[in-house]
Amino acid sequence: MNAPLRRVAISVLVLFTLLIVNVNWIQVVRSDELRTNQSNTRVLAAEYDRERGAIIVNGTAIAESVPTDGRLKYLRNYPQGALYAAVTGYHSLIYNNSQLEYAENEILAGTDPRLTFRRLADMFTGRDPAGGDVVLTLDPAVQEAAMAGLEGVTGAVVALDPQTGAILGMASTPSYDPTRLSSHDPADIRAYWDELEAADPDPRLNRAIGDNYPPGSLFKVIVSAAALEEGRTPDTVIPAPDILTLPQTSTQLRNFGNSRCSPTQEQPLIEALTISCNTAFAQLGIDLGEDKIREMAEAFGLDDEGFDIPLKVEPSGIGEIESEAALGQTSIGQRDVRMTPLQAALVAATVANDGVQMKPYLVDQVQAPDLTVIDSTEPEEWREPISAEVADQLTEMMLSVVENGSGRAARIAGVQVAGKTGTAQVSDEVADHTWFMGFAPADDPQIAVAVFVANGGGTGGERSAPIARQVIEAYLNGQGN
Repeated sequence: MNAPLRRVAISVLVLFTLLIVNVNWIQVVRSDELRTNQSNTRVLAAEYDRERGAIIVNGTAIAESVPTDGRLKYLRNYPQGALYAAVTGYHSLIYNNSQLEYAENEILAGTDPRLTFRRLADMFTGRDPAGGDVVLTLDPAVQEAAMAGLEGVTGAVVALDPQTGAILGMASTPSYDPTRLSSHDPADIRAYWDELEAADPDPRLNRAIGDNYPPGSLFKVIVSAAALEEGRTPDTVIPAPDILTLPQTSTQLRNFGNSRCSPTQEQPLIEALTISCNTAFAQLGIDLGEDKIREMAEAFGLDDEGFDIPLKVEPSGIGEIESEAALGQTSIGQRDVRMTPLQAALVAATVANDGVQMKPYLVDQVQAPDLTVIDSTEPEEWREPISAEVADQLTEMMLSVVENGSGRAARIAGVQVAGKTGTAQVSDEVADHTWFMGFAPADDPQIAVAVFVANGGGTGGERSAPIARQVIEAYLNGQGN
């Protein structure tokens, strides 16, 4: 073979080799990426040829697929719109799925490995393929009360069953209508998306789990837990100065409204928590030391680790503490302390459940299209940050907050409510965040709740505690209490 023919043969061989490599790269290495790409119109058409599974609360679909006469055979619909949007998210032709529509996509789309035999049976019987259903733990009365309480404000509510970790309510405002993002009209979808993009704050953010915030005086429960674990009692007298000059600084820490906590400048720990005395807890945190405060915070879950429920939950944590002055500010829930509303509800639920923190979960069951249960969630003990004795002492102290102190607006006739208010400074330019976390009935806890109102002004007792009361009442009334 002469040189020119040899060069042509080599070139052809190289080109065929490259072609084979490219085909294998696309079909093997990038197959999943291309299959799940929402720009892949063949995959999109095939997906809309199947009935996507429902997301169900108390027997009612809050996300469902309805048949159409169009090219795309099914349309995603959210019958209760904004009420559950923070949980369901959206399933869109154009934009990536969010929240449960993303986290449980495989079961809803019918591609989950647990549905393999169902898909094979569909092929042989000619039955139309369909996705599975996702059954949630949410309680409709709790969800409705939470969204009603948050009307007109930016905030979030989370409610838990403290004995199991089941999430009873998860609300976030402002909200939006996911049905409008599930239209089959791309122009309408983009127009609504642009409207949401321009909104401030963003209605698509699930504030219950998707961001963390300074908790203010909620953190005093964790500092109290650290003190009780070290041998102090609710009646232990601690310093409560009118003004506390932070160590090695000229910074003066004051109480809310420049108030005086005690004429003697000292008071029992239970009284300090009842009236939420800043100077007392800042000094208490300094006295306990960073290691004790950090250890207790991390034991409760403020460990800078995110987790799934199966929705992704942002981490909570207390940040760096460079000095005793920083420790004093941290001990009243300021400086770099950050907490999600779900984490706040977990703190309350842990106290309610004798010091045992149950792992939170949102999905109760996963069902095949024929309603056969293919998976269910069993309650799981997650952490045990405090002893049952300390939990009882904290319950006594949190009862006093509601009965005699800053949490009076959470009181319910005939029901003992234990709780803690929080008011967190953000900056001089914006109003404070307000919080409430608590549980009821205190002698037989059935629900733990956290309420967060962003930049609402006022105090946690004024803004957040009444919302918590409404949510607790709605749940207990539904349970026949």
